[in-house]
Parts: sequence; structure tokens; C-alpha cells
Amino acid sequence: MHVTLDTMVDTLKAAAESSRLRILVLLSRGDLTVSDLTEILGQSQPRVSRHLKLLLDAGLIGRYQEGSWAFFRLSDTDSSRDFVQRLVSGVREADPQVVRDLERLAAVKRKRQDRAAEYFSENAASWDRIRSLHVPDRAVEAALLKLVGKRPFQSMLDLGTGTGRLLEIFAPLYRRGVGIDMSREMLTVARANLDKAGVANAQVRQGDIFSPPVERNAFDLVTIHQVLHYLDDPARAIGEAARLLRPSGRLVIVDFAPHNLEFLRDQHAHMRLGFSDRQIADWFEEAGLDLEDRQEFEPRGQAEARLTVKLWLGRDRRLLIADPSNDTLPAKTYPMGETA
Repeated sequence: MHVTLDTMVDTLKAAAESSRLRILVLLSRGDLTVSDLTEILGQSQPRVSRHLKLLLDAGLIGRYQEGSWAFFRLSDTDSSRDFVQRLVSGVREADPQVVRDLERLAAVKRKRQDRAAEYFSENAASWDRIRSLHVPDRAVEAALLKLVGKRPFQSMLDLGTGTGRLLEIFAPLYRRGVGIDMSREMLTVARANLDKAGVANAQVRQGDIFSPPVERNAFDLVTIHQVLHYLDDPARAIGEAARLLRPSGRLVIVDFAPHNLEFLRDQHAHMRLGFSDRQIADWFEEAGLDLEDRQEFEPRGQAEARLTVKLWLGRDRRLLIADPSNDTLPAKTYPMGETA
């Protein structure tokens, strides 16, 4: 895409200022709020807001609202995003100012993670009870079982496994199940639940959803159940989950539709107030997944539980094609639409 000379000059002017360039470097590493940027840059909120407005006007960044929080990110336009990525790639990460900014960015993200971890630790034993206030578990579980089907498969991974419930309900289908969670308290609960249910073909281990301690291209089914809304970067989590799938493997996500229940953020460490079909579809596309199905579960029960639960199913586009000439050789992998 080509632009006029005047437009290019305006774009370069918007980026050609140290604070705004620092903002672009930070946003290239994930979405941030004004408060986040104020803390990282060490500048006043009005000054940071002015820089953001100039970058918005130039089309270099985008803004989206979630309840009372406004998040900023790089522009969704391919040309603008490519321009910014080329621009920030030329900035030396060893530059003292950039080093300080990235250190503060890491600190901001650690605070978010610590807040979520603290919540999980405090509520590990009663997590199922708390979740039942917002989610019609039985309806969702029945839909999950129907969606996945009755055909046995080799391996399952549950990211953010919590109490281990999904590992329990899918245990008759998989040969090997793995659950990953950051909270030791939650892992203790999960192990106890799996033992109680007599599930011997699953294990849970501590790990980060963004860097799970498992092999890639190894799982037929990956699940992320009521986890994305706690994450700073849901798109990255989906991308990582996709890399763990075998060819034609499936990723199932269960989470909330967009809502405005601020108390979930204030009292229960929710980073995101739900997700739209468009958001999930775009993130699936970026991760090389096809969105095969989506389902919706309207809220029921007490008046406070005004949350709609959504289920999304994505499939890895690669086809697994067996080589008939030698059954002992591993199957060949082809991108969707491409054959030998």
C-alpha cells in the first residue's frame, strides 16, 4: 500500500520524537493502558495521553475500551503495523533508555501476574464454587463432550488446568493428559480431584501458559477453559497453544462474551472483560487455525450472574497424511490445501 508524500511526512513526524518512539517500542511488545505507560515512562498522564493522541491521529496505534480501562496497541492496519515494526527494529535494545523502559515493562507485567497468582492462591480450594456463580458448568461440559466426540485420541493438554476438571471429563478419551497451571495450590487441588476420580492417565505440572513445559506438535486436543480473561496477552497464548497442536489438532476455548461487570476485574483479577467472536476468529487466523464452531450459553440463575459463556473450536490447518508405501515411517505433514 502506497501513501502520499504529505501523509508519509506526517507519519514520520508523529514517530520522530523520543517519547513517542519509546511508546511504539513498548506497544510492539503488547497492549498497555495509559496508567501502564505513565508508570513505565515516568511522565505525567496528560503528557502521555497527548503522545498517544498524536500516534492515534497518525494511524500508528489503535485504542479499544474494556469497561473503564482503555488499552492501546499497534494499528491493525498491515501497512501501519509493518511500518512500526520496521521502525522499532532499528532501535537498539541496548540503548540505556530502552533498557530501563523494558525493565519497567517487565515489572508492570509481573504485578499483573502476581495479582492473578495471589487470587488463585487465596481461592484455590473454593475455585469450583466461585466459578459456578458465573458459568453453567454442566451445560458447557456437555457441549464440550459432544463437540470433541467419542473417538479416542492420543494426547490432551489443558492450559491453566485449575481444578483439573477438563482432564477428568475427557480422561476416557485420551491416552495421555497433561495439565499446566502456575499456582501450586491449584495443582494440589487438581491432583486431589484426579486421584479421587481415579484418573491415572493424566498429570499436572507447574508452568507458564506462555511457555508451557511440553513438546510442540504433540497434542490432538488443547483446551483453555476460563483462562484467557486473566491474561495480559490472550493472542500470544492462543498462538502458543496452536504451536503445541499436532496437524489437524483442535484447540477449544471457553470464556465469556464481552460484558461490563467491573467487579470481576476489581475483585477477581480479570484482565479482560470477555471476548467477541471477531477477536477470537482473528487470533485463530493469526495462529494458523480455522474457526470450525462457536457456541453460546446464555446466563441463568441469580441476577448477579449476567455473563454469557462462549465456546470456540479451532483446528490446525495442516493435514496429516500417512505414507502408504511404508507404515513404519511417520506421517507426512502438509499445509491445508497442499498435497504431495
